[in-house]
Amino acid sequence: MLKVTRGLSGECPRAYPVATIGNFDGHHLGHRALLQTVVETARKAQGTALVLTFEPHPVKILAPHVDLRFLTSPEEKLAHFEAAGIDEVVFLDFTPAFAAMSPDQFAEDILHRSLTLSELFVGNHFAFGKGRAGRIDDLVRFGEQYGFLVHPMTPVTMDGDVVSSSRIRRLIQAGTMERAATLLGRVYGIRGTVVQGVQQGQAMGWPTANLRIPADRVVPPDGVYAARTIHGSQSYDSIAYIGTRPTFGAGERLIEVNLLDQTSDLYGQDITVQFVAQVRGDHTFASADDLSKQIVRDVEQARISLQSIPERV
Repeated sequence: MLKVTRGLSGECPRAYPVATIGNFDGHHLGHRALLQTVVETARKAQGTALVLTFEPHPVKILAPHVDLRFLTSPEEKLAHFEAAGIDEVVFLDFTPAFAAMSPDQFAEDILHRSLTLSELFVGNHFAFGKGRAGRIDDLVRFGEQYGFLVHPMTPVTMDGDVVSSSRIRRLIQAGTMERAATLLGRVYGIRGTVVQGVQQGQAMGWPTANLRIPADRVVPPDGVYAARTIHGSQSYDSIAYIGTRPTFGAGERLIEVNLLDQTSDLYGQDITVQFVAQVRGDHTFASADDLSKQIVRDVEQARISLQSIPERV
């Protein structure tokens, strides 16, 4: 079971701590490779696989004007760590005072004295300390000084570019869901509780389960998507809409999903909507009848997309 530790006070001694550092938003292919190396190294040494991460995200403190959206919720991130085999996640409060720590102070106080690291795996462009002044060469030198091994890791690349959370955010915000799924290693999804809608879809013969859009999540552009809906252990082929329903007068922006060939009542239930491929952008139709005819075409296209893309978890 994954252990979650907040802060550095009162830790129990850890057997041969093998760590990595980062925010790991998205748990993409690069993150998976890094975490797998940490876990395998810890297992060989009968040690502890450890992740050091921060709350809030450093950007929220260092650049509060930036509207940073996330690929994973805190709960999803912890679930990914546990699935990867990580033994413990240590959360540190990222405050202005913490951000002002020198690279040497961070290495000595946090990595050496508090965490007593044995080995540390980080990307070869890792930066730390005040103003990100500490670089990988500095970290290697501090490791030699304080008695822990530092392993610079070459980032995972695809099509000549590094697989990164920022790259995946851009792909999703552009509606390029298939490419985002390739870099993530799974279809991107958003989890939420089904809420009561205005039932316009049901009136047209396409009942939907509706989710409010989390304010801090990366969301694909408004439009229609081939989707999968995860409820418990079940996965259902679906068609999803993101938008304000402009044909009926703009309302609240929601995610609306219809489970194809299913009639499940999901009101009040937690579901995850995975966006497999964009079918079309959002449009205003002259009438509900025109929209209904378009939905039939959308469903046909969604079925084709769902058949052509292998299922990812």
